[in-house]
Amino acid sequence: MTTITIFSVPCTNPSPLSSPKRFRFNPQSSAQLSPTSSLPLQTPSLPKTGVIVIGAGLAGLAAANHLNSNNIPFLLLEASDAVGGRVRTDIVDGFLLDRGFQILITAYPEARKLLNYQSLDLQKFYSGARIFYDGQFHTVADPLRHFWDSAKSLTNPIGSPLDKLLIGSTRIRVLAKSDEEILAAEEVPTIALLKKLGFSDSIIGRFFRPFFGGIFFDPDLETTSRLFDFVFKCLALGDNTLPARGISAIPEQLAARLPSGSLLLNSKVVSVDLNGSETPLVRLQNGDVLRSKLGVIIAVEEPAAVQLLAGRTGPVPKKPVRSTVCLYFTANRDKIPVQDPVLFLNGSGKGIVNNMFFATNVASSYGPPDKALVSVSLIGVFEGVSDDELVGKVIEELRGWFGGRMVAEWKHLRTYRIGFAQPNQCPPTDLKKNPRVESGLYVCGDYLTSATFDGALVSGRRASESLLKDRALSPS
Repeated sequence: MTTITIFSVPCTNPSPLSSPKRFRFNPQSSAQLSPTSSLPLQTPSLPKTGVIVIGAGLAGLAAANHLNSNNIPFLLLEASDAVGGRVRTDIVDGFLLDRGFQILITAYPEARKLLNYQSLDLQKFYSGARIFYDGQFHTVADPLRHFWDSAKSLTNPIGSPLDKLLIGSTRIRVLAKSDEEILAAEEVPTIALLKKLGFSDSIIGRFFRPFFGGIFFDPDLETTSRLFDFVFKCLALGDNTLPARGISAIPEQLAARLPSGSLLLNSKVVSVDLNGSETPLVRLQNGDVLRSKLGVIIAVEEPAAVQLLAGRTGPVPKKPVRSTVCLYFTANRDKIPVQDPVLFLNGSGKGIVNNMFFATNVASSYGPPDKALVSVSLIGVFEGVSDDELVGKVIEELRGWFGGRMVAEWKHLRTYRIGFAQPNQCPPTDLKKNPRVESGLYVCGDYLTSATFDGALVSGRRASESLLKDRALSPS
């Protein structure tokens, strides 16, 4: 086992004659730190860092970017072979397969500050949805963006005219509040809020359950009303989009801004030990031990964070995590029912499909020129049901949506079972949790804020800010 004491940063306000303090580094261990050839660490001059960030998902990347913008050296450790955490894209037979149904809402406030949307080449969904109910599809549209579609939908069976007026009043209500007010407001389960506002059972069951249930992976709508209001506000202000190169383009953009050599892939952390001091020891699976002079930020999923923290945060509430299954199919582009970039929702209350869409209608780059990519999402992991059984059930269900002859020609491409898709955010919640565990040890992730892309980015920034405050390091 090799112990490495990583270089610290210079003092906060050095005099012109002062020089940075340096700490012992064993150059013989540098090659062991990263099994990837693209991240050279063969010389002792590269790993000069004050902070160790564990996990290169959105939260860890946001923390690393904030440290970098303040000229704080760091080392970002990632257990897998690429950045992104749950936000990953695979390339299979020329198709871009996001690991689960994920979209970027352009009005996310933190994302707008941190991401370059133009570089992501965002492709928009239709602002609304088509809902399968009573054997046919019915459109629900944003009246400010698709006025005539919205007007035509006033008499459809998805909800009453009053329901559609209530959607407008809900929009006004959330837009009148700041994000801080929304995330700290009194909370109830979303289902209770919808009933209190006066929405009918028909629109709750046929629209809200499949739409927001698909966002929260919670068809019972027990998720906090705080998160419902925040997402509703973002939907009112922005567009649902996919990056042209896949959802992984988001973490890849954040990683590309980091200094060379500051990111180590395939570097799994097995423990974090304060060892009676404010300088934690970080132990890697390969036996190496890293020591940072400023602190450690743990930016992994909540279950993994609980293990690394070893009880330091006290008992963790036992809430079932949110899970999903995403199935992909291919078809000839002339063998799909629509060419519109629209989301289809299951408003029938029957079957296992929650939502689906033709990904290549939203972003043609998601598949070869003559092929369509079909994405189908279920809620839950369906333990005890094999992949083949799930494929059969989904195909049979979609035959009822689009016709047996058409769907029979679709070919299954891949199935993703995502056991931990989101943390459970049923009330009671605290969406502004303190990232500080103790001096020198900090946490970040969407479970500390909101279970959204934006929440993960916010949490990473807050963790790095908390560390800098503790160390009395002023921004650059």
